[in-house]
Amino acid sequence: MIQYNDQRLLHGGDYNPEQWLDYPEVLAKDLELMKKANVNTVTVGIFSWSSLEPREGEYHFEWLDKVFEEMNKMGGRVILATPSGGRPQWLSEKYPQVNRTNALGQKHRHGFRHNHCYTSPIYRQKVQEINRLLAERYGQNPALLMWHISNEYSGECYCELCCEEWRQWLKQRYGSLEAINKAWWMTFWSNNYSSWSQVMPPSPLGEHKVHGMDLDWKRFVTDRTIDFYLNEIQPIRELTPDIPVTTNFMAEGHDQHDFIPLEGIDYAKFAKVVDIVSWDSYPDWNNNYESIAQTAMKSAYVHDQYRSLKKQPFLVMESTPSVVNWHQYNKSKRPGVHILSSMQQIAHGSDSTLYFQWRQSLGNSEKFHGAVVGHDNSEDNRVYQEVVKYGERLSKLSPVKGSQTQAKVAILFDWESNWALKRGGGFGRPSRRYPQTLQEHYQVFWEQDIPVDILTPQDDFSEYQLVIAPMLYLMTETTMEKLQDYVAKGGVLVSSYFTGVVNETDLLHLGPWPEKLQQTFGITTKELDMLFPEEHQDLLYQEKKYQAKDYCGVIEALTAETLATYDSNFYAGTPALTKQPFGKGIAFYLAARTDVDFLREFYQPIIETQDLANPLIAVGNPCISVQTRVKDQKQYHFMMNFSEKRQRVTLQQTVRDLECDEELSGTTDLAPYEVRVFFTEKN
Repeated sequence: MIQYNDQRLLHGGDYNPEQWLDYPEVLAKDLELMKKANVNTVTVGIFSWSSLEPREGEYHFEWLDKVFEEMNKMGGRVILATPSGGRPQWLSEKYPQVNRTNALGQKHRHGFRHNHCYTSPIYRQKVQEINRLLAERYGQNPALLMWHISNEYSGECYCELCCEEWRQWLKQRYGSLEAINKAWWMTFWSNNYSSWSQVMPPSPLGEHKVHGMDLDWKRFVTDRTIDFYLNEIQPIRELTPDIPVTTNFMAEGHDQHDFIPLEGIDYAKFAKVVDIVSWDSYPDWNNNYESIAQTAMKSAYVHDQYRSLKKQPFLVMESTPSVVNWHQYNKSKRPGVHILSSMQQIAHGSDSTLYFQWRQSLGNSEKFHGAVVGHDNSEDNRVYQEVVKYGERLSKLSPVKGSQTQAKVAILFDWESNWALKRGGGFGRPSRRYPQTLQEHYQVFWEQDIPVDILTPQDDFSEYQLVIAPMLYLMTETTMEKLQDYVAKGGVLVSSYFTGVVNETDLLHLGPWPEKLQQTFGITTKELDMLFPEEHQDLLYQEKKYQAKDYCGVIEALTAETLATYDSNFYAGTPALTKQPFGKGIAFYLAARTDVDFLREFYQPIIETQDLANPLIAVGNPCISVQTRVKDQKQYHFMMNFSEKRQRVTLQQTVRDLECDEELSGTTDLAPYEVRVFFTEKN
């Protein structure tokens, strides 16, 4: 993949000079404040189409030329966006077919953003036209660092063009109507197709209960989105083959106290066609429902998942130095948390801290979203001063740029399995929580500063010492074989309830649990008991009682050793946790969902026997996160205090502070929210 040519960690973000063309004094002050804040990169053009082409065929690049001119003068770089995420009014008016159609068959009017039809030939043509002009004008400019393609791709379209593409996609996947009828089990409710014209997308007006159809529709939406993206970058690849391209992925879940990767698009598939993974990071810092360490753990998980998509440094394309705009309660970050949260981005593999936005807008829907420069237009503002301080620190950390994370532990997450599990009937609808459950497993290792990669079942995980794969509801024969081979060759595997329930078309397995899984884990599954939110089930492990919640799988040990049992209910005395030696490795099966306290006890012997503990520190502190990046025989250690109290850490190695060159050994204290960056020579 193509890499960008700059040895600095990127600092800056979304810049919208087109909003301020009538305020030349504001534009002049922007440049002054950027220099003071050690800004070296601006992202421009994301929603600028109407400023670039206010009427069809009439172009105005003067303001954008000025951005490139000023960035070249100050030694800065430009991430240039393509504007397809927000088309101009004239385009929707003249070519209404570019507007999306919703699942009710209603054609959208112009408005908001990301509401285009990704199949529309005229829209694809117009996007290529403006992108070609941008590439011709700026492709050889020395300030151009990379291309930011569109913005936060999302959504779906149900117009006739997309319906026809849907049919063609299904023809390529299945070949015949008979194969679709079998794959989706369409004899249920007398739904068999007899002609291709009957095949429509899922809709509240028609079919919306066919689980296999829903799963394939989500696959189709991912493929259609990627196809639109590939069409969009054609002139860019042609004219600027050495300039990398990215598009910003997202996370979601704020209002449910969750923070997880966006689930609507298979980002693992999308990541294969971008040069650099980037994402927009907006955790709910300083909330009133969890400790800041718990928020940090969730944020760390998402960073690691996006880093793992290509196993290379990524970019944080958007973040906020202060507040967001869309929570129910939009609380400011406390003093010190901006630097802390931004350093966490770098610690987990980002080569950038970029903001949305540089300057707060005077109006419209995101006018209260946080920015480096506020409505007061003052450099004395607390937020601006924190950004200045962070920029000064970041400029000293350039040796970290391009360094890698080295993990011995992998957690498997599958977008398709998540779609299928969330869509299926039965069980507890609010309690499926697949990615959130993975975060609970991840938390055990984050608290002990043990690095983790978040992979998919399609990735190569053969070199990891421990693979954690709970709740793989949808499992192909290939995945079963890979997991079995991994254990046979000496790996340690952990899986759980909700594993191996359906195949790739969301059909259940007829008969017992699949034979390969029985062989690997030495058990067979019997049934799955769903618990109400107020219910708990005791289980016995190491002569202690722990609570199970949400789900209790009833299993039978065939050749596996029982490590924990249920204490009551009709399955009292049956296995809740098993261990099966298989080949040179070991497979554990956790039949029940537990709290993190049980997971800590369960994983500790594995951490010790597999020698996974972080060698830098003596004892892990759940409030202190230590993350390590490696490059050129140097290890860079980020030590971060995610608490409001002073915390003590005991080092087992002598380290040197990367910023002040101080040598340190033994015990050290970190003030509330403090971050220090050390380095050691790699053995």
